[in-house]
Amino acid sequence: MNINKTFLVTGGAGFIGSELIRHLIENTEYKVVNIDKLTYSGNLQSLVSIETNENYIFEHIDICDEKELKRAFEVHKPDIVMHLAAESHVDRSIDGPKDFIHTNIVGTFVLLEQVRNYWQKLEGIKKEDFRFLHVSTDEVYGDLNGKEDFFTEETAYDPSSPYSASKASSDHLVRAWFRTYQLPVLITNCSNNYGPYQFPEKLIPHVILNAIEGKDLPIYGDGKQIRDWLYVNDHVRALLTVALKGQVGETYNIGGNNEVQNIDVVEKICEILDILIPDRLNGLDSYRDLITYVQDRPGHDVRYAIDNTKIKNELDWEPKENFKSGMQKTVEWYLDNLLWSENIKNGSYKLERLGVKI
Repeated sequence: MNINKTFLVTGGAGFIGSELIRHLIENTEYKVVNIDKLTYSGNLQSLVSIETNENYIFEHIDICDEKELKRAFEVHKPDIVMHLAAESHVDRSIDGPKDFIHTNIVGTFVLLEQVRNYWQKLEGIKKEDFRFLHVSTDEVYGDLNGKEDFFTEETAYDPSSPYSASKASSDHLVRAWFRTYQLPVLITNCSNNYGPYQFPEKLIPHVILNAIEGKDLPIYGDGKQIRDWLYVNDHVRALLTVALKGQVGETYNIGGNNEVQNIDVVEKICEILDILIPDRLNGLDSYRDLITYVQDRPGHDVRYAIDNTKIKNELDWEPKENFKSGMQKTVEWYLDNLLWSENIKNGSYKLERLGVKI
């Protein structure tokens, strides 16, 4: 292992980005530069455990800012760029798609150009070993409803929401920069992540925190939408594997091998909470009594499922957590870190539903 490598991570104050940076700092000797705009979901409190480490540097930069990106590349001279900065919540994209187009498409374009300009000036082994990893989503593939197969790296794109369309666009840009300029890129498309430090507008932390407060647990439509749930630390191990071992120009799908209906996700959380904090039931027989069914999200895909064969066979990666073990760890983390969530709720997000203003 070359301990002199420097990783530049965009969106490193977000959910997956902060997990990636903590993993790198705590388990390797690489240097890590975190570039983040610190929008509503960027939270430096997620990085308190490593913020004073000598191998960690934070840069408060918008990926749409060409001059600041250029400066960061010139100063820090990264060997690997891992691009996670993105607007990521489907419901928000329904309410306000403009930010998704700006960050996910324009921001990726600006970053690609700065990366290309930087890479072209490199020489020798540093240029040969340089990699740009673009982190994307399985939502670009659309809906598997009524189908028995899985998303593979060859599945045609068919995005359903402004969010997934913006991510599909950014994927195409990255592939074009590889084909046109030979920029050494890699792409990953992951399934639904969950775990510690996830912003509470997402299903799992939203349900945990609402249940603790005795609020309704909203289920969109009939709750039978199926997602493949991927524990976040499994995901970042896969990202690091792809960045270091993946074949340039290739795409790798990353899934958790855990297809679960949304209603079953919520009921599993309730089951765990019934055991861990029965004193907060306030007369209810179970936290399941808080489940309510609400109008479905517009354009809501029914099923996503990832085929992990390629990354397993070529890079020897597999998820370690099953849904039961990962969910237990996740619920326990939120119960042990209520102050982290409270600080978020004291800001712009109040656990309200988004994506209904159409």
